[in-house]
Amino acid sequence: MANHLSELNGPTSGIVELPHRLFWQPDRHVDLDRPGLLAWMYETVLTEAIRIEELQTWLHGPTLTRLWPALYLPRGVRRAWEERHPVLRAQGIAA
Repeated sequence: MANHLSELNGPTSGIVELPHRLFWQPDRHVDLDRPGLLAWMYETVLTEAIRIEELQTWLHGPTLTRLWPALYLPRGVRRAWEERHPVLRAQGIAA
C-alpha cells in the first residue's frame, strides 16, 4: 500500500492496457474517459495489486480520493486504505 496518496501518479484519461497480472482477459484495454470504466479499473487495481509499483503506476491520488465513496471494494481493502489514509475515510463520510 502507498504510504502517501501523492505517490500515486497513474493515468487519469485515455485508453490504457492493464497488465495480464491485474486483469486476465484477452482485451485488457480500458477507456479511462468513461467514468464507469475508470471506477472499475480502480476497483480492479485496488483488489488485485500486490506491489507498490502497480499501485503507483495505475492509480492517481486525487482521482482515488474523488472516486473513493463510490468504489465497490472488499471490506478489508477499504478498511486498510482508510486506516492508512484518513482523508479517504473522511471522503466516504462526506459523501
